[in-house]
Amino acid sequence: MTLFDLGSPELEGHKGAGDIKEPPSASSMPLAARMRPRNFGEYVGQQQIIGEGRVLRKAIEADQLPSIILWGPPGSGKTTLAHVIANVSRFYFVPMSAVTAGVADLRRVIDEARKRRKATGQRTILFIDEIHRFNKSQQDAILPYVENGEVTFIGATTENPSFEVISALLSRCRVFTLDALTDEEVKTIVERAVKDKENGLAELKVNLAEDAFRLLVTAANGDARVALNALEMAAQAVKAGKDGTRSISLTDIEESMQKRALLYDKAGDQHYDFISALHKTLRGSDPDAALYWLGRMLEAGEDPLYIIRRLIRFASEDVGMADPQALVVAVAAQQAIHFVGMPECNLALAQTVVYLATAPKSNSLYTAYTRVQRDVETTRNDPVPLHLRNAPTKLMKNLGYGKGYKYAHDYEGHFVEQQNLPESMKSKRYYFPSEQGFEKTVLARLRAWWGSRMDKKE
Repeated sequence: MTLFDLGSPELEGHKGAGDIKEPPSASSMPLAARMRPRNFGEYVGQQQIIGEGRVLRKAIEADQLPSIILWGPPGSGKTTLAHVIANVSRFYFVPMSAVTAGVADLRRVIDEARKRRKATGQRTILFIDEIHRFNKSQQDAILPYVENGEVTFIGATTENPSFEVISALLSRCRVFTLDALTDEEVKTIVERAVKDKENGLAELKVNLAEDAFRLLVTAANGDARVALNALEMAAQAVKAGKDGTRSISLTDIEESMQKRALLYDKAGDQHYDFISALHKTLRGSDPDAALYWLGRMLEAGEDPLYIIRRLIRFASEDVGMADPQALVVAVAAQQAIHFVGMPECNLALAQTVVYLATAPKSNSLYTAYTRVQRDVETTRNDPVPLHLRNAPTKLMKNLGYGKGYKYAHDYEGHFVEQQNLPESMKSKRYYFPSEQGFEKTVLARLRAWWGSRMDKKE
């Protein structure tokens, strides 16, 4: 459930509680801006944080709002909520965009806020849209004024605040997470826009075909602004019939939207969430889900080389010796990507994903190397045993290099038991093969060669 965000135009500061400057004439504003909610009674969803009786709602209505950060995807209501707060509170409200504002602008706003409070007692809300675009020094500039209460800070961001907001500022704010709109909520907003006489399209007598309505809602992907912009473009492009009705077809919506905007940020959370989903569905041996997450990434423009690097890792980490061909297939796909590029290489990636998903799984290699890393870091780095060293010079031979080494090919089955680890590590075991796929054959070979040693537990 979520409130929808219809953009963040720069505004002059205002006193709140309805004392807002007159906006530009309705005819000059986009539909999305005209339909922006003005109070709690008009917006759709987001009841989990601003519903009746919720802590944030009560704090806003009591003019006791703490500094907060609103985190959510595009169109989820961050800017809209800030403007609703401005409308219903007694704070003086100053909106800024991190895209255009700098430290000098911040200092000017703070200075004015200080003077205003001294003269009238009125507190100031400083709203900074896209706060993640401020660098560390710019965010540091806000910190002392938030800390001493000279302004109440509201930040809005589409990026994870844990990574994009400095820890000192983050610790002084409450973070509220906004979700994308559901299809039902987008539908409600579109219906309102079609019927609204004051700010909507009622005067145009829009008649939206059912299949066009479905596409508009689905392709918006939870962003009301996308839906309203496409609806407005279609409504303006379609000629009115004899009865004055503008009938919008599926084709009209397809043309106005062009291509569905996929929610994916190659530098943000989606980048990591999607690759995590792909990795885990591969590990879960689900080729359908794995193909879906692969498609979501590729169609949104993810670098196929990033994906194949992760798949090559998966081939060894989660399949390993259960199917050694998995690594061969993954590396072949990497070569295909270099050779043909996108979009032709998408099938090579799809083939690799299906192969990995349906291959037997074993993490024995991964756990074996983890044990090795631990011992390398925590135990003595003893020298190589003399019998395992080469002796290319007479001096080395005199020192015992290579003495007593048993050449495996001289023995039956091309195997002979000898100590291959330093004395202090001679009883160590790292690799414990599973009984999955080809690794079951590997386990049988090792048992034939090493006998009871293979029964030693981890």
